[in-house]
Amino acid sequence: MSTQDDLFHPVVELPEPVRQARYDRLVGLDDTKLRLRKEAALLAAPDRLRAWAERFHPGMDLPALRLLTDRAPLFVFAGDVGSGKSALAESFGCDLADMLDLPVFLYRLKLATRGNGLVGEMTSLIGEAFTHLRDVADRALSASGPTSVTVFVVDEADALVQSREARQMHHEDRAGVDAFLAGVDSLAGAGLPVLVVLCTNRVGALDPAIMRRSAATFTFTRPDDQQRHAILAAALDGLGVRTDTITKLVELTGPSGNQPGFTSSDLTQRLVPAALITAFPDRAVTDEHLLTLASELAPTPVFTEQP
Repeated sequence: MSTQDDLFHPVVELPEPVRQARYDRLVGLDDTKLRLRKEAALLAAPDRLRAWAERFHPGMDLPALRLLTDRAPLFVFAGDVGSGKSALAESFGCDLADMLDLPVFLYRLKLATRGNGLVGEMTSLIGEAFTHLRDVADRALSASGPTSVTVFVVDEADALVQSREARQMHHEDRAGVDAFLAGVDSLAGAGLPVLVVLCTNRVGALDPAIMRRSAATFTFTRPDDQQRHAILAAALDGLGVRTDTITKLVELTGPSGNQPGFTSSDLTQRLVPAALITAFPDRAVTDEHLLTLASELAPTPVFTEQP
């Protein structure tokens, strides 16, 4: 029997400062954040949905409510590298905690949970992970509703739940996908305060049965002009960068010819840090230096799925 430490990275209680700051830095994703907040709240705390129905549609037996609450509490975050999907998956619990006024516990699956290829090992490990999550969620239920919410994040999900239609897929991998589907099915309609989030660069590689069960799929793309402007304005705030310089940076970091535009992480983890590091310790960051860096840096290549 595996322990919690064998299955998951250290559990993080949200909100906490690091992930709250990460969530706040994800500018330009307002529509995604709003939709995610609603979807997550309805699945994690269905009592809120019933309270809404009683307020606005009192005395009615609404089949639509059952359609919502019977869904598996599964989200798929799909998109190009550096688009913010993993950062949002690990931080949206801060917003959810604030909305529901409940602590949110972040569980992140270790890729080692795939096991060593021994017969039955991967199936057993995945089963144990879902059993642990169900136990945690069961203990979080009370007569007045949930006392906490669990968010279970699986990064690089295509490594775990690859399509069973792949010819080269090992029998043990197929069994692991079956085990994961069984785990998700065990949560569907259970009304437990638990959410499962799969992050992938290769959404086409996920098993179709996973996609059918997903309550919502969120697609992350490279930021457009407006989003890049918002990201850069927020990241460069306080450095005295001129408004027209930010406009020029937006142009320099956009798509050009066959070259894609910058990803969100290209802007926040490469361009802006490079400007600070180069200026440190002898001078201030200048507009001219920022523009030079933006013209010299190449964006992260587009990730292409292999057949």
